[in-house]
Amino acid sequence: MTACGGDDDDSGGGSSGGGGGGTVDVYSSLPLQGAQRLQTVAMVNGIKFALEQHGGKAGDYTVKYTSLDDSTAQAGTWTPEATQANARKVAQDDAAVAYIGEFNSGASAISIPLLNEVPIAQISPANTAVGLTSDEPGAAAGEPDKYYPSGERNYLRIVPKDTIQGAALATIMKQDGCNSTYILNDKEVYGAGLARNIEGAAKAQGLEIAGNEGIDPKAPNFRSQAAAIKGTGADCFVFSGVTPNGAVQVYKDVAAALPDAKLYGPDGVSNPEFFDTSEGGIPANIAAKTKVTVATLEPDQYPAAGQKFFNEYKKKYNVDAVDPYAIYGYEAMSLVLDTCTQLGKDCSDRQAMIDALFNTKGRKSVLGTYDIDENGDTTVTDYGVYTIKDSALVFDQTVKAKGG
Repeated sequence: MTACGGDDDDSGGGSSGGGGGGTVDVYSSLPLQGAQRLQTVAMVNGIKFALEQHGGKAGDYTVKYTSLDDSTAQAGTWTPEATQANARKVAQDDAAVAYIGEFNSGASAISIPLLNEVPIAQISPANTAVGLTSDEPGAAAGEPDKYYPSGERNYLRIVPKDTIQGAALATIMKQDGCNSTYILNDKEVYGAGLARNIEGAAKAQGLEIAGNEGIDPKAPNFRSQAAAIKGTGADCFVFSGVTPNGAVQVYKDVAAALPDAKLYGPDGVSNPEFFDTSEGGIPANIAAKTKVTVATLEPDQYPAAGQKFFNEYKKKYNVDAVDPYAIYGYEAMSLVLDTCTQLGKDCSDRQAMIDALFNTKGRKSVLGTYDIDENGDTTVTDYGVYTIKDSALVFDQTVKAKGG
């Protein structure tokens, strides 16, 4: 079984050498079809750009990069089957030293255990679900231990986890004068976990949570749930989930039932298929009262190295604006390449790669300076808050949330 589409190789081929001068393989696994495609294609471009700037090498090693797709055209999003196929493909490659993925936390819940048994280093440029790395509030029973059959860690991420995003959403709702908020979630690893984080952070800030309920993502509409929300007297609403899981219809139905409510969403709905009317996104009148939190910031909010990346990316790919997720793809590959270079002849030693990645301290990067902690989490805590105008996300402010 192979994943559909999106496979392309960069920087030549070859098999792993036993020492310096050999070839090592690095893969990415991202949903390259459906609602998140524009973001993930930007990530892949960022990954390729980092490798190109390193001359296709890390120290004496040639680095072969392969882009895998964990989505299908039929599903329009990631699927368990495609994700499993990708992870197994990489697990069976003796030259593989790193796996960049997944984009969706639910997909990583499938790939982490498969790669953990090898083990192969896994770096996510987008996952935020708390339970992938810790048992802090927001995690489900058995998390994170159930993802690590070996008992050792191999997974890390370079975006802040949902204790931070939940606190950021609660902070914005508090700033905007919300009194009572209702949460609907899509029941996935990401959505259900984030909903718990939002609930905890909101209560800590004195906000009432009128309800936190799961939806059937395949339902044709959510009018009955919207009517129930109206009955609670909630003046604010947040959907904790991803765009393919009914997000646009959820907001339409809630806005119709609660025309005066303020609306909020997480990074799971930060794609054009949610905010761009030409892509089937929410209507302008609903967009005008919606705010979205994303771990990505405006280019001018990044350090000098980050701003330089955005300028160079524009020239490289001949675009006027850069999808902010491109910088996370770039940094994920840069981290792998710099770690491989640091390891020298031990780059092909998978456990050495994992150990070195977890020993990342004071890394000066395009994202700013950060550490990777013992759980595999980054010390970066900034979240961007965006409004929607003219079918585009417009940066509003940076929230330096400290958890909740």
